[in-house]
Amino acid sequence: MEAAFFELSGISKYFAKVIANKEVSFSIQRGEVLALLGENGAGKSTIMKILYGLYKADEGKIFKDGKEVKIHSPKEAMELGISMIQQHFSLVPAHTVTENIILGNVHGIIEQKFYQGEIKKLAERYNFDVDPNDFIRDLAVGVQQKVEILKALYQKANLLIMDEPTAVLTPQEAENLMHFVRDFTAQGNSVIFITHKLKEVMSVADRIIVMRAGKVCGDIKRDETDEIELSKLMIGKELNEIIQDDQQIKVDQEARLEINNVTVKGKTNVPSLNNISLTVHKGEILGIAGVSGNGQQELCEVVCGAILPTSGSILLDGEDITEREIRARIDLGIGYVPADRSRDGMIMDMSIAENMLLKSSYDGKWQKRGFIAKGRLNQYALQEIQEYSIKAPSPETIVHGLSGGNQQKVILAREVDNGDKLIVFDQPTRGLDLGAVNHIHQVILNERAKGKSILLVSTELSEIFALSDRIAVLYKGEIQGIFNRAELTTEKIGLLMAGFRVEEVSQDAC
Repeated sequence: MEAAFFELSGISKYFAKVIANKEVSFSIQRGEVLALLGENGAGKSTIMKILYGLYKADEGKIFKDGKEVKIHSPKEAMELGISMIQQHFSLVPAHTVTENIILGNVHGIIEQKFYQGEIKKLAERYNFDVDPNDFIRDLAVGVQQKVEILKALYQKANLLIMDEPTAVLTPQEAENLMHFVRDFTAQGNSVIFITHKLKEVMSVADRIIVMRAGKVCGDIKRDETDEIELSKLMIGKELNEIIQDDQQIKVDQEARLEINNVTVKGKTNVPSLNNISLTVHKGEILGIAGVSGNGQQELCEVVCGAILPTSGSILLDGEDITEREIRARIDLGIGYVPADRSRDGMIMDMSIAENMLLKSSYDGKWQKRGFIAKGRLNQYALQEIQEYSIKAPSPETIVHGLSGGNQQKVILAREVDNGDKLIVFDQPTRGLDLGAVNHIHQVILNERAKGKSILLVSTELSEIFALSDRIAVLYKGEIQGIFNRAELTTEKIGLLMAGFRVEEVSQDAC
């Protein structure tokens, strides 16, 4: 039998007392797309960083074509034909595409025109629309990813490791990436695709390695499995699928939140939001779709009062709250689950109970003779721990010791209580495992059923489609259009996210 292109045998990695990988063994063949699937913290990125030389394994061996190899650094990995494209790109914004690709690979006097020609030929070979003379700072995220890939191809990589490669891409860009992966492996090269997205796995993988708690719990051929089996392997249990019937959605036509011609300008005077207008009705989930960095955070903060609009108005139940401070908006019944939970959502060195108190510390119900009514607060926190299935021994538990999913549940519990009228969710499931995601989706739908209004910002289209009644698409601080969920397809929403106007999308779809 022919030896595997690369094989990992009995790899273990420990960080102090934490087991990141335990006796991990699997192989990849030439011309194969291997998906590495698992929840956050399952050990996927760690095992790949060992293969790429960023980490050193505490136990185990690596083989190439049946011969043991030692990989102590990325330089040694690249010499073996391994390249890794990580989630956060390692490009220099002030340099051109060509300069970034040849950086560290060319020494002495550099003939710019020669290397620009080389990069152009390489880009054309893989149908990448990349100008070698463009500066990285001027490129869209999807194009920057192509530059990272070209960088690996320029180094003659035969094994490409891609860590969550579609996290910042539109659906069209993601599909183009899949085409590249298929073309690249058809030439006898190999790709390891790290992801937690089941649809991507079923779309591109030949074989799937499932990891859970640092161990391999499944090694399956794609055509011998399905998404349900894979999700069970990932989390160890079956999930209740969120399904909405368009015929059963009944939204109160009375407006709860009205944003009228709102513009937000930063220090550079460039608008991060430009003349935004939208309405969220009572008992409605309005989803905001778009690639990260297109004004989503500013939209959430202008609703919650963290920033004030440069122009325009914001109304809640017909009352103008444009100039109201954050505390006043909390009192009016606005809850806010921010995208960065550790920075904006909680104080990590405080307990669960103290974090539950943060937004209502001035409320008389928590005071007793000028002091915090600790017993009352702990009893309330304990009820929330039980209701939201927060894995913590007591209300006194410090939140930095909780997992990301449990930290998010603490914020969720607090904001659901605060948000009597409106709850703003900004990336509510980012970085969470499938079990926590499922729980949060159920909470959002339950609050909608109580008549609350939900503003849901997410870069995960599956989440937007699963939960939203209507969907607005945001691009460079402007609304591209607002649609009923049934009016949009993944293709249409992808074009809108990329900056196409409604009329252009309609023509393209005809």
